Amino acid sequence: MSHPVRIAAAAAHFGRDLDRGVEKALGIVAGAREGGIDLLVLPHGTLGGYLSDLDDPHADELPPALAVDAPEIAAVARAAGPMTVCLGFTEVDVVHGSPAWFSAAVCVSGDGVLGRHRKVHQPAGEAKVLSAGDGFAAFDTPAGRLGMLIDYDKTFPEASRSLALAGAHAIACLSAWPASITDRVSRLSADRQSRLFDLYDSSRAAENQVVWISSNQTGIQGNLRFLGQAKVVGPGGDVLARTGSKGGLAEVSLDVEHEVARARRTLHHLAERRPDAYRVDLPPR
Repeated sequence: MSHPVRIAAAAAHFGRDLDRGVEKALGIVAGAREGGIDLLVLPHGTLGGYLSDLDDPHADELPPALAVDAPEIAAVARAAGPMTVCLGFTEVDVVHGSPAWFSAAVCVSGDGVLGRHRKVHQPAGEAKVLSAGDGFAAFDTPAGRLGMLIDYDKTFPEASRSLALAGAHAIACLSAWPASITDRVSRLSADRQSRLFDLYDSSRAAENQVVWISSNQTGIQGNLRFLGQAKVVGPGGDVLARTGSKGGLAEVSLDVEHEVARARRTLHHLAERRPDAYRVDLPPR
């Protein structure tokens, strides 16, 4: 039998100071656990921050890189206890005999690592210094079957669709999503990237009929001004809880399995697909 899950999406600022980031993450985890949260989604760059300049990512030091078994991640897992926690970081790994760096997310509980994701879709600047992941995988957690994406991944419908087809009824999208750097405005509410961030959150939830948990960085890193706008979106695309541009938690109690089943009762988007009618190769230029 399904049951309500207490979900929280975080908007918070995490910078280059790794020790300070760990301390802040542990504080948020402790507060969420005390508040009865079952599933907490922290932003991308929780441990070590994000890039400072997408045009010239070498202009500033890169975020500190961690292995997935780093003590900093283990510390968050211990603090999580029975709670499920997703967080983002820059991962270093050996690929084909050489070190490679990735925008990565990890899902942990007191039992250890439950799931991992490496960002597949990269804005041009990020691709200059980081490697891309190569797939999407759903996994089981105490809070239900979950999938993870990292910011720009959500621009591509195929990414969240892959997770929904793999049985994820909730998708956590961890972001370090900035305001537009090419068309700057004084108010974030008028910013093009702010509108897109919200649009993608609701669209990806509604088209897959899943619960969407969207976290994001806040504040400023280098020439990037992050949007915040963390939220939890229901399977009909309705925003159930959200933050503004400042730090905070968007919290909601939701029976995920029940809500997904109810959304799919009459119109079941995954079952009604017509893959034979879709074009999947590139169109001619």
